[in-house]
Amino acid sequence: MLTNQSVAEEIIRKFGDDVFDFEEPFGMLTFSTTREQIIPMLDYLKAHPQFQVNFLTDIMAIHYPDRVGQEFCVVYHTHSFIHNFRIRIKVFLAEADVHIPTATGLFASANWMERETYDFFGILFDGHPNLKRILNMDEMDYFPMRKEYPLEDPTREDKIDALFGR
Repeated sequence: MLTNQSVAEEIIRKFGDDVFDFEEPFGMLTFSTTREQIIPMLDYLKAHPQFQVNFLTDIMAIHYPDRVGQEFCVVYHTHSFIHNFRIRIKVFLAEADVHIPTATGLFASANWMERETYDFFGILFDGHPNLKRILNMDEMDYFPMRKEYPLEDPTREDKIDALFGR
């Protein structure tokens, strides 16, 4: 049976200083790695004879505008159906360089997940076979999930904030 501890120890043994920030929120093994190691990491977990992490559940991004040099976080959720074991892997990117390698060579499902992440956050998946908008209009010149704009227009007078719990 796989445990977070045993899997983490094996990953550290294989990748050393390229894996860090291990934690277990809600019991899910979570750690960070570098953009250079994300594809070797996913390949290792998928091909490992014991882990058999054979399913990419999701790829998503988070925008942290106040984290200088780590403004974007690309998050990979993976799952071993064989062992019912999940792993979350994070890769932090600077706003000035939002490039990360594509995982479409390992998981066909990464295709649309990466397109969606590009569409909403502007993360550039290098080597992706068709990286273009998937849900928003092609004419959009911004990425709507980035925290670059205020949530509301401060000049609005047509509503009373007290009615909305503020």
